[in-house]
Amino acid sequence: MNAEERACSGDSCVTCSDEAVQVRVLRLLDDEFAAVATETGEEVVSIALVPAGPGDVVLVHAGESIAIVEE
Repeated sequence: MNAEERACSGDSCVTCSDEAVQVRVLRLLDDEFAAVATETGEEVVSIALVPAGPGDVVLVHAGESIAIVEE
């Protein structure tokens, strides 16, 4: 695959254009997942990389919590 074939196209690119968002953990679920509050409602994200708990604000990218935000 050449560089042109690897280039991003369209409105969004998973590896270079998406942004991380802050969400609040509502409750822990099985298998290192958590229900979180977002601007559009409740969603489920992975918390496998961070020791988050209910009430924590986490930074989420592509469905994966990547950091706990200190308030």
